[in-house]
Amino acid sequence: MADGFSPDSFHYRIRREASGAVAFVRRNWAARRWVRWTGYALIGVVLLWLALWALLARDLPNAESLVDYETPLPSVVRGIDGEIVHSYARERRVQLQYEDYPEQLVQAYLAAEDKTFFSHGGVDLTGTINAVFDYVTKFGSGERAVGGSTITQQVAKNLLLGDEYSITRKLKEMLLARRIEAVLSKEEILTLYLNEIPLGRRSFGVQAASRAYFDKDVNDLDLNEMAFLAILPKAPERYGREGNEAAAMERRNFVLSQMVANDFVGASDADAAKSAPLGLVEQRSAQSADAGYFIEEVRRQLMGRFGETAEDGENSVYAGGLWVRTSLNVEMQDAARDALRKGLLRYHGRRGWRGPIATIDPADGSLTRQLASSTISINYSGWRVGVVTERSGSQATIGFSDGETAPLVGLPNALKVGDVIAVSQSGNNWAVRTLPEAQGGLVVQDAQLGRILAMQGGFDSRLGSFNRATQANRQPGSTIKPFVYSTGLDHGMTPASAIDNGRYCYYQGSRYGEKCFRGGRGGQFPLRYGLEQSQNVMTVQVAMTAGMPNVVKQISELGIGDYDPFPAFALGAGETTVMKMVAAYGALANHGRLNPPSVIDYVQDRRGKVIWRSDNRDCERCNMAEWDGQPMPRLGLKGKQVMDARTAFQTMHMLRGVVQRGTATTLNSIDLPLFGKTGTTTGPKDVWFIGGTQRLIAGAYVGFDQPRNMGGYAQGGTIAAPIIKDLIRNSRDQWSDAPAVAPSGVRMVRVDRRTGKRVFDGWPTGDDKAAIIWEAFKPDTEPPRATAADEIAARREEILALIRQARSGGSSTRAVTRRAEPEEREEPTEDFVEDQGGIY
Repeated sequence: MADGFSPDSFHYRIRREASGAVAFVRRNWAARRWVRWTGYALIGVVLLWLALWALLARDLPNAESLVDYETPLPSVVRGIDGEIVHSYARERRVQLQYEDYPEQLVQAYLAAEDKTFFSHGGVDLTGTINAVFDYVTKFGSGERAVGGSTITQQVAKNLLLGDEYSITRKLKEMLLARRIEAVLSKEEILTLYLNEIPLGRRSFGVQAASRAYFDKDVNDLDLNEMAFLAILPKAPERYGREGNEAAAMERRNFVLSQMVANDFVGASDADAAKSAPLGLVEQRSAQSADAGYFIEEVRRQLMGRFGETAEDGENSVYAGGLWVRTSLNVEMQDAARDALRKGLLRYHGRRGWRGPIATIDPADGSLTRQLASSTISINYSGWRVGVVTERSGSQATIGFSDGETAPLVGLPNALKVGDVIAVSQSGNNWAVRTLPEAQGGLVVQDAQLGRILAMQGGFDSRLGSFNRATQANRQPGSTIKPFVYSTGLDHGMTPASAIDNGRYCYYQGSRYGEKCFRGGRGGQFPLRYGLEQSQNVMTVQVAMTAGMPNVVKQISELGIGDYDPFPAFALGAGETTVMKMVAAYGALANHGRLNPPSVIDYVQDRRGKVIWRSDNRDCERCNMAEWDGQPMPRLGLKGKQVMDARTAFQTMHMLRGVVQRGTATTLNSIDLPLFGKTGTTTGPKDVWFIGGTQRLIAGAYVGFDQPRNMGGYAQGGTIAAPIIKDLIRNSRDQWSDAPAVAPSGVRMVRVDRRTGKRVFDGWPTGDDKAAIIWEAFKPDTEPPRATAADEIAARREEILALIRQARSGGSSTRAVTRRAEPEEREEPTEDFVEDQGGIY
């Protein structure tokens, strides 16, 4: 080959020189000391390198894991209209693509952190030497040395290694940075950095910090604001705090100067940015609808399905970045919240202060700091939650979670230091406010789909997480009766069937023997009357005639609860929740189809793929590329048929009379075709109303968390029904005034309301108490025609009832029947109402 060069001769020369070197070492190893020391040094370097490799590189995280790295993201909750109502986040995080970041913002971070980023291979030698020198000079002083880390090294630290302060971690960081540069592009590394860097105020990533410090998106930032965000990686918990404005301004202006030096911006633009104030906004909590009970129920269901943290799965609540579409109707929720609060305060009246919300022990440290670390707060009419920090006679001081203190007036005698209370401003002072001791729950549901539109589980979810709408098991009282009557309708009865309301006896076994009870107004009355006026004897007569096993089976199929076939359960002695009762009434409105209550419509993962939905109905032919000329495809019916559609409509039609003439007439002034039922339990301890229209069902109960007597005047019609009335008035535009639609197989027949007999010579009028009404019957079950004798007998019964009333001292029959439902007693009694109750 040219110049006499060949591979063989080249390899020969290498072998010759190497063998000569080995021979030289052998000859001089014992004779010359410098040869031995040089050999030992080389061996030491090799061993040290192997040791470092074994110590650092062997257990390093895999840099390739960053290729598929998913930023932990909060889950976002949307309401029924698609608007964001809440997010489940313990940290502020928002994930953007590289293209989403303004060029000047990226340049600000390069100027502040790593101006040679696009030219180095992961480690900046000059920066590393400076960091070593700084570490040596500060060794033993307790000060932390300058890191000297490149952006790639910071990605390695933040995502793979952690923030341990040691030489070992620094060496690992450098090794990892080299590996990261081998598997990711510069733009991908920058994207990870800008999305993950901790920047204070619980913010991770630049977009989250932009919102936290300036309440802006990154595209709306000014140059001075971009420069400020770029200084935060050095001291994220320092520069954004009050009192550090001068240091923040100095560091921000340095970054602006560096941007000029690197030709990122012009000097005039930088000077203008330097003259601008910091412009930081106060820390703000995430925007959220005032629907704490609803949102907590959504969170509970999501965690049960997908887990809480990243360790529980890729779609966890606090890391999976879920998009959750719920059925929350914010307008309806606000109306429900306000209606329940108004009802609780109305019942509480002038009962006075009922004690503190909680008590803090002064021995455990600062009272206001303990309050700040708690989750107790309130959102009502300008009220605040504070803690009594001082008390001396008639003078006291209230402290708040932000450290502010103020004089307190209107002191209850029992108030003491450490009491957490509600207060509102009164001039220059703060006055003690009383929270109602009685609590309750309220639910609004779309009867046709089962979607929960609103849920209020107490006065304020900030005072406690216990949700009385879903977790409080209470006796429903007479609100259970519609399902007793519907069972009767399924077993041969009609709305016009005559039921005895005078006396009822039944045998309860050898231990208790036979018990006999009398009703309020004696005589035979149509089935409708028993439901409208909540007559207990008639209800038990219906239950026993239809069969209590059939009654409790119907109640179970409706999802209310599983009870034993005893007559007391026909009067509401079992326990259930508001949500279950509302869903059961929804089945009445939905022609007997029960839709399980749902708060979540569907869930999407971070990429938008639907991973769960509550409505799994198939829609055949919905995804055709072209129309096939056939009728438009439609979804099938939703829910499960648990009741004859005709029976459901008949029951709902009779419940319309409860609002028109019965125990819920307070709702009749609302111009809506409302139906429903009141309920009052033993004591009375709880008062209820469940009802609505064929489209929307609402239900509420009020009672003490530790059940006790609410007072003899407490009734479902006077306490619970007005809550629903306020709800409807405050959300009137959400309620349709369309009349109820009957299913096929229902015949509307004119009947005499008092006798249940068929009428041919008159028509119903607009008067709710007219003698002639429309009644719903199944085919071939219509009653016979009324006669003059029937009319005379009906009027005779009314006159006799008035005479009996006068002889008894003037107390009305209705007043007698408005007793609450005591639980079943062992000793026989003649007073059915007092013993079984459940009228309202």
